[in-house]
Amino acid sequence: MVLMRSCLLMVLLSLSFNSVAKDSWVLKFATLIPPDTAWMKEMDRWAAEVKKESQGRLRFKIYPGGIMGDEPDVLRKIRSRELQGAFFTGYGIGRIYSPARVLEMPFLFKNTAESDYVRDRLMPQIEQGFRDHGFELLGWPEVGFIHFFSKYPIHSLAELRTRHIWLWQGDPMGEAFAKAAGVAPIPLSIMDVYMQLSARHGSIDTVYNSPFGVLALQWYTKLKYATNISLTNAIGSLVVSNRFFDRLPPDLQALLKRTGKITGQRITAIMRRDNQESIAQLKQSGIKFMWDWNKKESGELLSLRDQAAKIMADSGYIPREYFERTRKMLEAFRAGKVAGKP
Repeated sequence: MVLMRSCLLMVLLSLSFNSVAKDSWVLKFATLIPPDTAWMKEMDRWAAEVKKESQGRLRFKIYPGGIMGDEPDVLRKIRSRELQGAFFTGYGIGRIYSPARVLEMPFLFKNTAESDYVRDRLMPQIEQGFRDHGFELLGWPEVGFIHFFSKYPIHSLAELRTRHIWLWQGDPMGEAFAKAAGVAPIPLSIMDVYMQLSARHGSIDTVYNSPFGVLALQWYTKLKYATNISLTNAIGSLVVSNRFFDRLPPDLQALLKRTGKITGQRITAIMRRDNQESIAQLKQSGIKFMWDWNKKESGELLSLRDQAAKIMADSGYIPREYFERTRKMLEAFRAGKVAGKP
């Protein structure tokens, strides 16, 4: 009798454990965002909100500051099930659904109003593109306007060509622009940039990033100059693998989608504020901003953009029709603004 009771108790405990294990999930999530930043605090807020609203059924385990490696490393770990999600910049996005990077085509958008307008109209197609490639897109935070930063002055495109410019290793968009501009960049993982800037005979002297990114990654301590000209408004994404997402019950899927979208919007608002504040901080630290477009250089840079777009179209990275559709949307938006339409 005692033996039967013991066996029954073990069965009940086993069933109870399996029920808990089945009905709770841990989302292992990686990002390059450094800890103790406003962006990371927003990520932590998202995790706390999901845990609270799900009553502990869905919890995040976040790995900040590149603990899990560069974005290609993170992507491999998601596909091998070591991780389930990540905050990817355009570089990582390009390895999931490359046409989405039309939104960070250099010298395309003049301001955030233009990029917001085009992004909102492309988003259904982008979301489906992510889904078709094994990921659910939860949120779309911006990284911000990207500038060149250097140890040496940059007054012109000709002067830029003489610099030892970092290229995020394996980035087809960066490679296309380097080829179009006649620049021979130095490919490195983002994890190696600070070390090479710090080294006495480092391989690079010029990088590109958002003002906030240069501050957060401490690159600014090794740099003296920056360009007023921004290359692009860089994109970001909050993603989870379909393998993980599809196993969640409908209410947790809806929770992740709803809160992920809001988190992306909040990070974008923080980014737009912090990047402006970061420019002031960088100037106070001694970094000198220089190089404004003149009419001749403007035409040359736009020509380089179109040459790079052709290279990416020929390779299939960003199909030509995607770029042309984006340009038509942008032209329509600008015409509407000129005409005084909403």
